[in-house]
Amino acid sequence: MSQASTTHQRIVLASRPTGAPTPDNFRLEQVTLPELEEGQILLKTLFLSLDPYMRGRMSDAPSYAAPVEIDEVMTGGAVSRVERSMHPKFQEGDLVVGATGWQSHTVSDGRNVIPIPSGLPSPSMALGVLGMPGMTAYMGLMEIGQPKAGETLVVAAASGAVGSVVGQVAKIKGLRVVGVAGGPEKCKYVVDELGFDACVDHKRDDFADALARACDQGIDIYYENVGGKVFDAVVPLLNAKARIPLCGLIASYNEHEAPSGPDRLPQLQRTLLTKRVRIQGFIVFDDFSGRQPEFISAMAPWVRDGKVKFREDVVDGLENAPQAFIGLLEGRNFGKLVVRVAQD
Repeated sequence: MSQASTTHQRIVLASRPTGAPTPDNFRLEQVTLPELEEGQILLKTLFLSLDPYMRGRMSDAPSYAAPVEIDEVMTGGAVSRVERSMHPKFQEGDLVVGATGWQSHTVSDGRNVIPIPSGLPSPSMALGVLGMPGMTAYMGLMEIGQPKAGETLVVAAASGAVGSVVGQVAKIKGLRVVGVAGGPEKCKYVVDELGFDACVDHKRDDFADALARACDQGIDIYYENVGGKVFDAVVPLLNAKARIPLCGLIASYNEHEAPSGPDRLPQLQRTLLTKRVRIQGFIVFDDFSGRQPEFISAMAPWVRDGKVKFREDVVDGLENAPQAFIGLLEGRNFGKLVVRVAQD
């Protein structure tokens, strides 16, 4: 394959979804990459990360980051191998991670592309427990949650990429940890494999009562990934001076109308005031961008020693990314969702 004729696949945003995304909102294309210039590298994507925040980028509503434009490549982090290099800092064969998007190859000038630490069981871990989800879990818990031994923490989406790490780090710090997950299989995994003290299935008809029984001493930290009925069940259980790191609201990402039902805002405001609850939203690379070395130095030994376990849900083929992403928003994945775009 000559340098001037590298053909690659990419998935672009074909239209903006109304409500839940559908396959029609995406388009698979084949294009030819330009010839490399001095200071550039050609990257071959090995693993693509699929994450809930991507749903927000499909919308043009005001947000913390610019939306993906129509006919542009879908945004996303990926692990890649350097195929060719005309850049002094990169050599052919290097493994790197960066926000290179939903595509099989990328021409990059090297900015915002960083080497992957050596010795990982799989390079895809740089997209999960040692990547953005892991850092999100760690910084949100430690900086906003301010965990103290003996407290009770509840984490939503407990079997997922962020929630699973939150709970395990909290256990290392001496907290009682209650997970919330969807279905008996995920709840069993959270307790038996990850070591949580309890896990409550949010699909139960008596979910709110079951959560109250699991948190008979109240909730000191609620790590929010979901929103919706889980948040509604948590609010009455919050202890005085509870902390809520607000990471995500996946239950409402596909909503395009105001929620129906009674207005619960006054009750929430009263709870926040009378119990002096701290709730803080955060975007990990905006708020903690300079602290990645601190995160890696803490997390890497825990992963190496088996104190923090991590599960991946791997889908093969770039062409299957849209359907896998749709499933992610519906909770069908089990663990960190990645697409294996090419074999290493």
